[in-house]
Amino acid sequence: MLTRRYPISIDEAMDKLATIQLPTKTETISVSEANHRVLAQAVTAPYAYPHFRRSGYDGYAIRAEDDHDYPKVFKVVGNIPAGATFDGPLGENETTRIMTGAFVPENAGKVIMLEQTREVDGHPDEVKMVVTEKHSNITEIGTEFAEGDQLIAADSELNPGGLAILSAFGIQEVTVYARPRVAIITTGTELMKPDEPLQAGKIYNSNGPMIKSLVTENGGVITSYEQLIDDTALLKQSLQTAIANNDIVITDGAVSVGDFDFVADAARNADNLLFNKLKMRPGSVTTAFVQDSTLVMALSGNPGACFTGFYLYVEPILRRFVHQNSRVMKTTATLAAPYHKTNGFDRVLRSTFTMDLNGMKVYPNGSDQSGALGNLQTTTCLVKIPHSTAPIALNAEVTTWLLPFK
Repeated sequence: MLTRRYPISIDEAMDKLATIQLPTKTETISVSEANHRVLAQAVTAPYAYPHFRRSGYDGYAIRAEDDHDYPKVFKVVGNIPAGATFDGPLGENETTRIMTGAFVPENAGKVIMLEQTREVDGHPDEVKMVVTEKHSNITEIGTEFAEGDQLIAADSELNPGGLAILSAFGIQEVTVYARPRVAIITTGTELMKPDEPLQAGKIYNSNGPMIKSLVTENGGVITSYEQLIDDTALLKQSLQTAIANNDIVITDGAVSVGDFDFVADAARNADNLLFNKLKMRPGSVTTAFVQDSTLVMALSGNPGACFTGFYLYVEPILRRFVHQNSRVMKTTATLAAPYHKTNGFDRVLRSTFTMDLNGMKVYPNGSDQSGALGNLQTTTCLVKIPHSTAPIALNAEVTTWLLPFK
């Protein structure tokens, strides 16, 4: 059915997606699997850290009351390697050999660094201290964290350093925001599977593998992946099932005005149609709607438009689910190569960029056609050419989105 669509701008579409309510789900996972996950709850110290007095250097531990009249000879009454303890107190002018990070005797007040000591000839149980130390060289209990102190705040994205902090306390599990469940539906009778022989009039499915990889690297969990022929009943059933079992459904194709474009019909009848026409090329038919609390993002079936639409509209949503900011960085750059086409809609060019002392420069990267895919590997940014009846000037300042993982 042909129904008039009312296009909105790129910014309006982004704003609509940014304001929809997303469910907040959490899960408890192993610390070993938590790198780059976002904490849903703050983590506090279960005990003081360090939980014992420890030596800052290799050397000899002495009592504070014996710390005078250097050079001076001490009796060596023990050896404390890292991981060991020392049972008894030190007596007058007694010392124990100690390693970096090792347990400091309870009544020791200082560690004399090994470099400030000498052996005593003929007396292996003695050591000569040449000079004292300015500092105690002892890390006291709770120096870094008292029991109950916050180790890492809620809404922090864990990184290897944070995992080290948690592991230092023996913490094995953390509560994080759950990754969104994502179903992917690619459509088109013209699509072949990778193991099929090449056929006239048909093409291999390139969008499906691309969308799967993009979803995975941006935090989504793919629960199902389908490649469907143009069959309205089949697509309707698949879409209904996907909506019932996922947080996001991503489709490609079936959003235009063809006989089999069921997704466009589903959008018009949705609980909340966000948009079904954009003032942009490529990807003007990109569609978004909410049905039964599940977001459906319907991207163009053309590879270039699908690629562009994912980064502009889907990536930020996936990041929001896990309480992360979009990795797509919006900035302004200088158009350093000519682009002569005029546009009734804003055109988003797949581009590359360079940086020098004069700032960022961007260069259109090959074909700007929606069906072209030869530049997808080398594209590092997207550049908006504003709609105009005259070609954009060389060296004009243009809105640019820098792409992550590129």
